[in-house]
Amino acid sequence: MDLTFVFPCLNEEETIVACIEAVKGSLDAGGGDLRYEIVVADNGSTDRSAELARVAGARVVPVSERGYGAALRGGIAAAAGTYVMFADADLTYLYEDALPLYRAAVANDADMAIASRMRGTIEPGAMPPLHRWLGTPVLTTLINLLFKGRLSDCNSGFRCLRKSAYETWGIRANGMEFASELLIKALKHRAKTVEIRSGLRRGPEGRVAHLRTWRDGMRHLLFILSERPRLFEMTGLVLVFSSSILQLLAIVLGPTDLFGFNVFDMHSKALLLLAGITGMQLYVFSCMLFLREREKPSAVTSSLIGIEEAPLFFLLLSILVLEILLVGGVVLNWVLNNFANLDLGNVLFGGIHFLGLPLMLAIALLGLHVFKKSGDA
Repeated sequence: MDLTFVFPCLNEEETIVACIEAVKGSLDAGGGDLRYEIVVADNGSTDRSAELARVAGARVVPVSERGYGAALRGGIAAAAGTYVMFADADLTYLYEDALPLYRAAVANDADMAIASRMRGTIEPGAMPPLHRWLGTPVLTTLINLLFKGRLSDCNSGFRCLRKSAYETWGIRANGMEFASELLIKALKHRAKTVEIRSGLRRGPEGRVAHLRTWRDGMRHLLFILSERPRLFEMTGLVLVFSSSILQLLAIVLGPTDLFGFNVFDMHSKALLLLAGITGMQLYVFSCMLFLREREKPSAVTSSLIGIEEAPLFFLLLSILVLEILLVGGVVLNWVLNNFANLDLGNVLFGGIHFLGLPLMLAIALLGLHVFKKSGDA
């Protein structure tokens, strides 16, 4: 089999037959030499979608795990073709581009060919303005910047894949973020990707789209960012080290006049502490991501993630002892001043910064250590 066309399907009885016939019309236009099949990955439809698809000549594959990505993964796994193509079964895509999309993949020896809506004609009302002018361009730009892509439409649901390449990418997403994961994993594996000009039509009147703008948009965004832990690692380290250096200067120099501005006073120290906490949280998040990603962390991060029980225990113990001494010193000073006129802001900001941030890191490393051990078990 040269090609398998997969339709993810959840209650699409109004459109599934027309979609199948449109794909057949495109693929048959090649002269009959193309050996293909059409698979409908039924994701638990309660209407007549599966029955109508069989009558129209498609092979129906039930997929019990719910979600757009789950349906496509199930359909692709069942595909017999060397290449696998897929598109939504809602009559919005230009299914007549199926043959040109397949030919583009074969002619360019590509692992993925994408039918770009953004480079083609989008009918009025076919795509919400928020998706067209903000969501898709922003997400596409992020993927291009972070993963060195040259894409125009990261959210196109009309694509053709070389199945053998797809099987090496380790796709896991069950939801709409499947589209982003597919692109990112392909780019990470340096897969060859091409685009053709396509477009988008308005869906049938009254049809309720499965896509949820904010929920699915955030899923895409968070997935894209989570696939680049080095971004969080570097940002976190820069914030932690820069804020710590400035905090140290604030403690040593005290309030300072700098070009007419009063800096290194209480407000500066509070903001530097906030920056340090934010940086540490970002850095800890990167450590979590490195546990599930193949991307290699820096030598420092690798050492911290792999820290053994004994040094981790003594690190925690040392920080806790120092914090107890700090609190005890503050309380003692308070007592000696008859529980009034306490003015230890300088000491407290420094203590919280230079003891609190390491404690946050140590507790996070303890959590990572527990998760790693439980995973090994």
